[in-house]
Amino acid sequence: MNKAILNATVQDFIHKNVRSDVTAISLSKSPFPDVSPKELAQQIDGRKRCKTKLPLWYQTTGIYYPEKLALEQCSSELTAKYRSGLAKGESVIDLTGGFGVDAGFFSKQGMQVTHCELNKDLSEISAHNSGVLGFDINHVHTDGIAYLKGSQQTFDTVYIDPSRRVSSRKVFMLKDCEPDVVNELNVLTERSERVIIKTAPLLDIQSTIKELGSVTAVHVISVRNECKEVVYLIDKGSSETDPPITCAILSPDETLTFTFRTSEEKAFTPDHYSAPLAYLYEPDVSLMKAGCFKLITRGFNVEKLHQHTHLYTSDNLQDRFIGRKFKVVSTSEYGNFIKNHGFKKANIICRNFPQDPDKVRKKLRITDGGNDYLLFCTGPESQLLVIHCTRIL
Repeated sequence: MNKAILNATVQDFIHKNVRSDVTAISLSKSPFPDVSPKELAQQIDGRKRCKTKLPLWYQTTGIYYPEKLALEQCSSELTAKYRSGLAKGESVIDLTGGFGVDAGFFSKQGMQVTHCELNKDLSEISAHNSGVLGFDINHVHTDGIAYLKGSQQTFDTVYIDPSRRVSSRKVFMLKDCEPDVVNELNVLTERSERVIIKTAPLLDIQSTIKELGSVTAVHVISVRNECKEVVYLIDKGSSETDPPITCAILSPDETLTFTFRTSEEKAFTPDHYSAPLAYLYEPDVSLMKAGCFKLITRGFNVEKLHQHTHLYTSDNLQDRFIGRKFKVVSTSEYGNFIKNHGFKKANIICRNFPQDPDKVRKKLRITDGGNDYLLFCTGPESQLLVIHCTRIL
């Protein structure tokens, strides 16, 4: 960590050049003798990356930005704020502290926070930024698991975000991440009342529940219809094997949630499947990731088009539906549509359809975009349908 970067004139340069070409700055001569062009480029690039993801950091003067990978891997403010509400008690230890976003939001909840980070530079950067932002956090440059094992201290909440990349390859089981949470679970539960484990969306939820043995609750978090993470809560003494799964859809203005249990989803069967009615709905990705396909009909008073077509419909608009909403203009069988359609431009969506959007677009010579939506899918009688819709915003 080069403290010369915190000089007022350097900070002013970084703020004034936030729209400048980072590559050009890295190749130009630095106007500051103690700060290299590469360091200036890193700070400007880091600030750019934080504009949407971490607006509090972006708006605050004196923030020191780490290398790109640390910013790519850190939580966003939206997800960190939501996750901080899942913590239990008054004290929390973040075993994989990183840039310190999660620790910062635990601190904003009024909790006593310990931030562990093995990377010395990242630990120093996080400690500096915490001071600038007014977070009360105990920063420890150490391996979080080793720190917990070597201390007799207990915490109300243990938080851990294991890395999904081991030796530059993606992993698909929790036990293959670093640290190995499954192998270390006993020490985590012994030293806390609640363990919070953040995982990447690519890990299968039911397989992860089985790996962990007993999970109190699961939270599937999405932002702008992109599944960002799945969070598992384990409370001391819990014997839950069918945990409630909460789908949380985050935006700066509101948080929408839908909670169900896998046993309920398996036991529930819709009365029937429906042809497209006046309105059509595409569920948010968090619902799909959570495996909620049938209970949606009961939860939002809509009907499903087909057992394997995850599109839903209703005669009356269901404003509460979590996902994209469409007004149906017309419905055609696929064979008739390809003979008679006059579309030159439209947004194409395929659900339970034998071709993907790119193949459909190429075959029908329809360019992407515009206000019209064409949903290619399988209907209630297993017929191929094309539903022409307009988006309800």
